[in-house]
Amino acid sequence: MPTSGPVEHAERARILDIAALDHALHDSLASIHDERDIRAATVAILSQAQKDGRSAIAAQLKAEPLDSTTATQGYTWLTDRLIALAWRVVTTRMHPNPNPTEGQRLSVLAVGGYGRGEMAPFSDVDLLFLTSYKITGWAESVIESMLYILWDLKLKIGHSARTVPDCLRLGREDMTIRTAMLEHRFIVGDETLAHELDERLWNELFKGTEPEFIEAKLAERDLRHDKQGQRYMVEPNVKEGKGGLRDLQSLFWIAKYVHRTDHIEDLVHRGVFRPDEYETFARAESFLWAVRCHLHLAARRPAEQLTFDMQVEIAERMGYVDKGGRRAVEWFMQDYFRHATAVGDLTRIFLTSLEAAQQKQPPLLMRLFKRAPRVRSDYDVVNNRLVIRDEAAFLADKMNLLRIFEEALRTGLLIHSDAMRLISGNLHLIDNDMRQSKEAKRIFLDLLLKHGNPERALRRMNELGVLSAFIPEFEPIVAMMQFNMYHHYTVDEHTIQCIWHLSEIEHGQLTEELPVASSILAEGVNRKVLYIALLLHDIGKGRDEDHSVLGSRIARRVATRLGLSKQEIATVEWLVRYHLLMSDMAQKRDIADPRTVRDFAKAVQTRERLDLLCVLTVCDIRGVGPDTWNNWKAVLIRALYRQTRRALEDGMEALNRENRGTEAKKALRAALSHWDSKALRAETARHYPPYWQGLHVTAHVVFAELLRDIHPDEIRIDIHPDEDRDATRACFVLADHPGIFSRLAGALALAGANVVDARTFTSKDGYATAIFWIQDGDDSPYDSARIPRLRDMISKTLSGDVVAREAIKPRDRLRKRERAFRVPTSITFDNEGSEIYTIIEVDTRDRPGLLYDLTRTLANANVYIASAVIATYGEQVVDTFYVKDMFGLKFHSVSKQRSLEAKLRAAIAEGAERARQ
Repeated sequence: MPTSGPVEHAERARILDIAALDHALHDSLASIHDERDIRAATVAILSQAQKDGRSAIAAQLKAEPLDSTTATQGYTWLTDRLIALAWRVVTTRMHPNPNPTEGQRLSVLAVGGYGRGEMAPFSDVDLLFLTSYKITGWAESVIESMLYILWDLKLKIGHSARTVPDCLRLGREDMTIRTAMLEHRFIVGDETLAHELDERLWNELFKGTEPEFIEAKLAERDLRHDKQGQRYMVEPNVKEGKGGLRDLQSLFWIAKYVHRTDHIEDLVHRGVFRPDEYETFARAESFLWAVRCHLHLAARRPAEQLTFDMQVEIAERMGYVDKGGRRAVEWFMQDYFRHATAVGDLTRIFLTSLEAAQQKQPPLLMRLFKRAPRVRSDYDVVNNRLVIRDEAAFLADKMNLLRIFEEALRTGLLIHSDAMRLISGNLHLIDNDMRQSKEAKRIFLDLLLKHGNPERALRRMNELGVLSAFIPEFEPIVAMMQFNMYHHYTVDEHTIQCIWHLSEIEHGQLTEELPVASSILAEGVNRKVLYIALLLHDIGKGRDEDHSVLGSRIARRVATRLGLSKQEIATVEWLVRYHLLMSDMAQKRDIADPRTVRDFAKAVQTRERLDLLCVLTVCDIRGVGPDTWNNWKAVLIRALYRQTRRALEDGMEALNRENRGTEAKKALRAALSHWDSKALRAETARHYPPYWQGLHVTAHVVFAELLRDIHPDEIRIDIHPDEDRDATRACFVLADHPGIFSRLAGALALAGANVVDARTFTSKDGYATAIFWIQDGDDSPYDSARIPRLRDMISKTLSGDVVAREAIKPRDRLRKRERAFRVPTSITFDNEGSEIYTIIEVDTRDRPGLLYDLTRTLANANVYIASAVIATYGEQVVDTFYVKDMFGLKFHSVSKQRSLEAKLRAAIAEGAERARQ
């Protein structure tokens, strides 16, 4: 059996000088006889050699950051030598036995990944101590002494001591043990014993059990993928994730088990892979191992997940640079996901071919009752997969490169790996003539609109390169990562997720959860426009230009090529250009302000656009990732849609402030019908118009109860879950004074609450009525059990027992994985978006205590805050404040705006510095 990978002699000498190490051990141990002293001296020498060797390998990897083979084989060879030297010391100096009996034979084997000869810097070292018979006292002493030396070298050892029969028995019982022994490799000791194990494993355990092994590995892979998530998740696990190293290893295990080969390239000669497929696979393997090695070195531990902070460092280590308006980390991660996709595609080809070869035909009776779907004459069905009957005939008509996806959707069949290979190997046939043909356009639009599950076709087309070949403008966003904490998927996968959500809504699967979007689709919209707009809404990402502006130009070109009418093209172009408008208006503006709805209605102009944009917005938010859509966003989008629809249908006068105030007072009188008329008149008279226009009657009722018979120095608080909004509603009533909003924001920040929306009003008799909607650190409402503690912390802060500014400082820290993000600060002043207030929008890096810092700065500048709307997008936050100056006027003066902006930027910078400490 071979030793570890073929490390070149020059490379070996650079890693470890064996001769010098031999001399050092000989000289150091010559006069030592005590076992503990021998072990200590051995560890001291080997430890330094290990340190020097690891440094040499790391230096080589730094010089050649993509050369993973030299690194993985180097770490393996270094570990082999350390184990062999430890063996020699133990068997010659600590427990000498120059003539072992037959029962004392002992062999040390590497198993698992170490046995395969592939090691990252901090990989586990799995050892099998193999004995011929029951373990003897001498063998036990040798194993124990070796393990102590290896543990002292800080190696993470996994070990077992077994006989050959033990290995066979346990391998039959446990597939994990069988897999580990499949990769056994002799290191040192009795080599004859190792050969005996090898022969008996192949003849008595592996031979004839190939189907069982393949089935176990396929099930294990599926379970792992379910646990780790898809390869499109933006913080992938390099080892266990889909398209990661474990998939490569699964292929190696099965190839070795079935074909008894140690080299994947042998599969080319056996016809499993084409040469170009093997080259693709080899490049992906080398890249992923390089990533893993750099990840271990950067983390200084066996880290396997590419967290955001690690992604930045690994990109730098591997030589990526900023270019084309994108960060180095984004280019790196796009390469990562493309390699992961290649691993997935080629693994599927290999495993499907094996599955077909190993699968037994079901009994005739079962086949009679479970007939395969009827397929067109160009295809056959093999193992429930669509197979091309005549490859030459298939390729003679290039439309078949699209038709096969239509046939797969029509029949519900998967596409066979042989067909996939034929498709991916002939993408050059998808040329301009094909893209312009009516038949190709018809097939593609039918894939989106006709068969009911378009995302299935789009995902397979995307993975095989067909989607980018047919729509070349799509290619730049394939596997493109958006380096932020908001988006959970790559851009292409996000797009396909959006299409899936649209399909689910359209088929009535989300009627209760999404009543507005469901009703819009039920009433009827131009589905072609909606699907094409959703497919293209992010197609402009990754460039210097605003992706919505660039995307709209691209969308016009693509929609024209797909044969849409002029009106449809114009609508698609508009939807892509303004696909963020409704989300921004709902989440960044006060939709209780009639001006917000009026401006949005003017931008949308027609009911058709409103309907299309509403559905697109819902799908876009839901497609960002799990749990991104919640009741809070649903309430905002729903309210904006209904108010805008009313304005478009009944005229802008439907948004009149006075009408809304009158209706609000009427609703309050009905809700407080048990009050006496005098108290009710006092309540409806004590508030200014904005109060009646800005809150729902439920809040008006709460404030009426809090204000009733209140004393001037009293603070009253009402905190209740608002289930309809996935938030907790906190209402405060207290004597008004400057900076009240900041004090409340500080109290909530100190309690660990995240503010998602807030409004404050001053009554005519001098009381502040403030309402905040808050969530905990997991973006969830506070349950009833936690509300008393929340109320207590708020009360202490408002009463002055706790000073918020000082108490918040120790908590104002960013987690390590969040520090890699760059979010430029943008501050804008808008005097047109509200009739009464200046709107200050602060777009910056989110962190604990930010809202408090901003509101305290505004308060110190004598700015009155009427309301705040907070929109969080991962590490980015947009805090929007509706404000007046101390005289109740807007901030029209440019000099005042610049002065206020400077103060806000200073507060942000000071807090950011504090968060980095």
